[in-house]
Amino acid sequence: MQQTYPCDRFDVNVIVKEADDPTCAMAKKIGANVFVVPAQTCKGAALDGYFHSLSPEQLRRYDAFAIVDADAVLSDTYVEELNNALEYDRDIFVTRKNIKNYLGGKAARSLICDCSALTYPIIDELGNAYRSAKNVPLNLCGQGLMVRRRVIERLNGWPYRSLTEDYELKMDGYLHGFSGMFYPYAVLYTEEVLQHKESYLRRLRWIRGYSQCDRMYKKRIQEKIRRDGASPAVKFDFLHFKDAFYLYTGGLAAALSGGTALFITGLAGGSVLWAYALGLLIALPLACTYLILLSYTAMAMCAYRDVLTGFTAARKLRLLLFHPLFLLEYIPIYIRSRTEKTQGAWKETARLSTPLSCKE
Repeated sequence: MQQTYPCDRFDVNVIVKEADDPTCAMAKKIGANVFVVPAQTCKGAALDGYFHSLSPEQLRRYDAFAIVDADAVLSDTYVEELNNALEYDRDIFVTRKNIKNYLGGKAARSLICDCSALTYPIIDELGNAYRSAKNVPLNLCGQGLMVRRRVIERLNGWPYRSLTEDYELKMDGYLHGFSGMFYPYAVLYTEEVLQHKESYLRRLRWIRGYSQCDRMYKKRIQEKIRRDGASPAVKFDFLHFKDAFYLYTGGLAAALSGGTALFITGLAGGSVLWAYALGLLIALPLACTYLILLSYTAMAMCAYRDVLTGFTAARKLRLLLFHPLFLLEYIPIYIRSRTEKTQGAWKETARLSTPLSCKE
């Protein structure tokens, strides 16, 4: 209700699982529409239930749909800027994500929260800005997302049920020829988890979901690229982006294994100096990896400098030094996702207990 865009020109549609959810009364009190989707087992099913509850006439009332999670806070100009974005002939729009936790006190923040927050400038400012300009499919986030009505009509709802329905939309959207745009002027404040365990499980779900989507869509994307052709950037994005990861981690493992073997051999031969010199083959690859990720972190922090304005120098330094380790944790997460027998299911995430609001 605080939006600068006229309230009679947009609807707020709230999706819940049960009719006795207290959210229903609160939503209706402000004039929002409530849709009960009892069979939902994931976010994709909730959205699909909503879209299928609309008649063709109701669907045609809307030019586009903005998807916002219940834990988010909107900047006051969010809907106005979304309306401005519709001047561009794109199908899918990604908006900017700032961090809701930073609107509160110390209890709403942690080092894990700060590290997790850098995911957004890495995806958007360091990625989607370029993708948007070069017509490469965007890396989507499940909220802060706007899709035109024609996308819903062509998909006949929201058919995605994987653990990462946003990544699934990216892959299926490429098959459908949907275009995308990163629109940073519409700002949404998203909530980040505080504890390492919650962050680990969320990232594990992401990697599991990416594996699910690869199995479902990779062959069809390969066929489309062979049939229709694609730019080198698109080919790399869909077919070869893991090659660099495999090459680097394989080389890192080989260097560590070789260095360890030589170090042990040197010690066994009684040459301590030689052994320590060869031990550099163990330390050097790890140090180089850390420095590369440190540089990447510095770029992400620079791109997010307006969000990090309130950080003290000590807090920025902690984030800069710790975030590379946060990124390195994706290696064991990836290995676990590839070796476990079950891919898991949607699980509830711990939320902040303090209500926060945004005033611009």
